[in-house]
Amino acid sequence: MARKGPGKADREGISLTKLMRMFPDDAAAQAWFEKQIWPEGPHCPHCGSVHIQHPTKHRSMTHRCRDCRKDFSLKTGTLMQGSKLGYQTWAVAIYLAMTGLKGVSSMKLHRDLEITQKSAWHLAHRIRKAIAGGEAPMFTGPAEADETYIGGKRANMSNAKRKALAEAGAGRGAVGKAAVAGVKDRATNRVAARRMEETDASALQSFVREHVEPGATLYTDEAKAYAGMPEYDHEAVKHSAKEFVRGMVSTNGMEALWSMFKRGYVGTYHKFSEKHLDLYVGEFCGRHNIRAADTEDQMAIVARQTVGRRLRYADLIADNGLPSGARS
Repeated sequence: MARKGPGKADREGISLTKLMRMFPDDAAAQAWFEKQIWPEGPHCPHCGSVHIQHPTKHRSMTHRCRDCRKDFSLKTGTLMQGSKLGYQTWAVAIYLAMTGLKGVSSMKLHRDLEITQKSAWHLAHRIRKAIAGGEAPMFTGPAEADETYIGGKRANMSNAKRKALAEAGAGRGAVGKAAVAGVKDRATNRVAARRMEETDASALQSFVREHVEPGATLYTDEAKAYAGMPEYDHEAVKHSAKEFVRGMVSTNGMEALWSMFKRGYVGTYHKFSEKHLDLYVGEFCGRHNIRAADTEDQMAIVARQTVGRRLRYADLIADNGLPSGARS
């Protein structure tokens, strides 16, 4: 659908009644996904051939490649692979994820889609991975860089956790929370962020250099970790002195993303598992990066970004050394 202009005010949404007209059943939803994933017709996800046999006698694999002789379906090679959920369920879930600016919980998907909470949790994480998309391009600037910390308030922690932090001599503020670093490119309004193991100068400066081209204008706060990057035209605001804007110098764009992210934490999810934090971070970044598009265009982008990605349930629950936390 053609855009009318660069702003958000003129973006076209989709009402629930229109959504039901778009996807009245699985067949209509499947046809829509085919249009997004196979815009030029079916092709083999294994070898790329367009010499396809359809239909086949296989119950779930609807196509067969005449070249490599492998069976496949529209879901093969996408985040939908192995999913027994119908295409209508996937389409409505993508809609809910894109129109819920603070995210959508697995419990809501469980109730609205009439699927188990376990299926809804796996579905939500796969959609998050699709929303996040691929690697962010290098930003030309001006760019803002900032970090934030995700975690509950000390007053809301269990007695055992408060006691453990006290015994460890941990202070307040960022202690016991997960760090997330981010950059925003003012030229394109795109953002990129990820969970950080450390927030020292080496880690934060490496993150900035991964995303911002040398020679760009860079805005940060006065944190010492950002000092010493001569390859950038670097200016900083002094938050400690209550200075938040000085001419063009500010980190307000990144602060706005952190605000939305934390509203999702408090109002929708109530807890982010540190183990899966990057999936949530990617979701909020990805939704921000396509927020000016019409809702149908947003959904189409997410559908296309399911291609070439997998996220198995076994991988989500595997022990990788991080706490799994509560499912949300």
